[in-house]
Amino acid sequence: MNPFQYMMRLIGYRKGWYIANAIMWTIIYLMPIFPGLITKAFFDSLEFNSAVGIGTGMLVALLVGAALARSATIWIGFITDVNFRFRMGMLLRRNLLEHVLKEPGAKAIPCSPGEAISYFRDDVDQSEEAVSWSVDVFGMTCFAIVSCIILIRIDAQMTLLVFLPLVLVVIAAQLATTKLQKYRSASREATSQVTGAISDMFGNVQAIQVAGAEKRVVDRFRDLNDTRRKTMLKDKLMTEGLDSIFSNTVNLGTGLILLLAGSKMRGGDFAVGDFALFVYYLTFVTQFISNFGKFLTYYKQMGVAFSRLTELLQGAPARVLTVFKPLHLKKKDAEMREQAEKLQTEEQLQSLEASGLTYRYPETGRGVESISLELRRGTFTVITGPIGSGKTTLVRTLLGLLPMDSGTVRWNEEVVTDPGSFFVPPRSAYTAQVPRLYSDSLKENILLGRADSEEELAQAVHTAVMDEDLKQLPLGLETMIGPRGVKLSGGQAQRTAAARMLVRDAELYVFDDLSSALDVETEQKLWARLFEERGDATCLVVSHRKAALAKADHIIVLKDGRVEAEGTMQSLLASSESFRRLWQGDE
Repeated sequence: MNPFQYMMRLIGYRKGWYIANAIMWTIIYLMPIFPGLITKAFFDSLEFNSAVGIGTGMLVALLVGAALARSATIWIGFITDVNFRFRMGMLLRRNLLEHVLKEPGAKAIPCSPGEAISYFRDDVDQSEEAVSWSVDVFGMTCFAIVSCIILIRIDAQMTLLVFLPLVLVVIAAQLATTKLQKYRSASREATSQVTGAISDMFGNVQAIQVAGAEKRVVDRFRDLNDTRRKTMLKDKLMTEGLDSIFSNTVNLGTGLILLLAGSKMRGGDFAVGDFALFVYYLTFVTQFISNFGKFLTYYKQMGVAFSRLTELLQGAPARVLTVFKPLHLKKKDAEMREQAEKLQTEEQLQSLEASGLTYRYPETGRGVESISLELRRGTFTVITGPIGSGKTTLVRTLLGLLPMDSGTVRWNEEVVTDPGSFFVPPRSAYTAQVPRLYSDSLKENILLGRADSEEELAQAVHTAVMDEDLKQLPLGLETMIGPRGVKLSGGQAQRTAAARMLVRDAELYVFDDLSSALDVETEQKLWARLFEERGDATCLVVSHRKAALAKADHIIVLKDGRVEAEGTMQSLLASSESFRRLWQGDE
C-alpha cells in the first residue's frame, strides 16, 4: 500500500460523511462568487451611463445576507468535518492498538512506550490533516475554475497575466517541500526520543536513584531536548517560510492588477466594477493556490507518518491500519456490544482441552513443547515446576498471548482458531506474574473502563482480600496509586490485579504466580473466598506455594518445557521426586 492508497482507504471508511463534507465545503468555497458579482454590479451602477442602479442599502442587505448564509453553511460544514475526521483518527488508533495488544509482550512495539505515544498522537493527526485538507482543495478548485471563467470572460489577457506568475511562484515554492519532508521526519523522530526518555525516567525512578544516575539521566534528557529543539526549529522555519511565500502572493497579485488595470481603465476597456471583481476574487484564488500548496505539503508529511505507522506494525501488512471496524460511539451501540459479550448457556465453559501446545522463543529456542492439559468446569488446576520450566510460557501460549508454533485448543470440544481474541472476558480473565497498574485511582485500576457496578466491585474487592487495605488508604478506592502502582506494596498490587480480574465475572480465571508476594494467611483467605463466593469458578493457577497446591484438584509438573508428571497432590508426593522437592521447598 502506498500513501495515496492509504489516503483513499481512510476516505472510504465513512464515505457518506466524506461526500457530505466535500459537498458542504464546496458550497462554502463557491459562495464568495456571489458577493463578488454583487460588488461588481454596485460599482458598475455608479457609472453615468448605467441603466440600473443598486442603492447602498440594497448592497449592504445583499452582502449581509450572503455572509449569514455562508456562516450557516460553515457551521454545518464543521459538523460534517468533525464527524468524518475524528472517526477516521479513531479508526487508525483503534486498529493500531488492537494490533499491538495481539502481539507477544516482548514484540508488541519496536520502541519505548513513550515513543509509541508519538506515533498514536502525531502521526495519526498528520494523516487526519492531509485527508481533511483534500476536501478543502476540491472546494477551492471548484471556486478557482468558476471564478477564472468569469474573469476570463471579462479580460482574458489580464487574467492570465495576473494569475500565471502566481502559479509559477507557488510551484517554485512547492519544490522546496522535499526538504520540508526531511525536516518533518527528523522532528518526529526527535520528539519520539524525548517522549520515550520521559517514559523511561518515570518508569525507572528507583533504579536511577539507586545507581546515583540522576545527573547523567538529566544530561541525556537535556541533549535529546536540544536535538529536538534544533530539528523542530528547522521544520518550523521551512514551514513558515513556505506559508509566507504562499500568503504574500495576494500582495503580488494586487500589485499586478493595479499596474495592468490603470492603462486599461484609461482606455475605457476596463470598468471600475471589473477592477473591484478582480481584486475581490484575487484573495480567494490566491488562497486556493496557497492552500493547494499546503495540501501537497500535508500529503508529503502524511507519507512520512504512513511510513512510521507501518514500522510500528513490524512486518504486518499496512492494510491493518485501515481495516474497517465499528467504533461503538453511540450508547446503544455500546449496550448492544455488551449484550453480545454475554455468553449464552451453551457457550459457558464445560471443558477446556489443549493438545500438543508448542512455542519456542526465536532468540533462545527455549519454551514449551507438546503439552496437553484438560480443565473441567469448577476445577482448580495448578501448574508448577522449577524456575525456567515454562510455566508462564504455557499459560500465555494457551491464552494466545504468545503465538503457538503448533497445537490445538478446544472450548467445549469446539476448536479455538484465534485464542488471542477468544480468551477475553467474559470467557476468561488473566492476571500476569507482574501486575500492570496505572497512575490513576485504585478504583479505575480495578474497573479499567468497565461500567461501575458497586455490588460487583465490592464483591471483587472482598474476594481479593483487600477490605482491610481500603480502610488504611486515605481515600479508599479513590486513592491515587501513582505510576505503576508505586504507592502500593507488592501484595496490594497483586491483589489489585486479582480484583481487576474477578470483577469481570469470567468463566475461566488464570492466575500466574499471583500469591508470590502474599503471606500464607492472606493467600489462604483468597482461595477460600474464591471457592466460597464463586463455587463453580474454573481456575488455572501457576504456583509453587503449598496453599495453592493443597487446594488443587489436579497438578501439572513442568520441567524444561515438558510435562514431567501430573496428578493429585497425594499421588505426586508418592510418585514424583521433582514434586517432593518443590513441596519441601528445595526448588
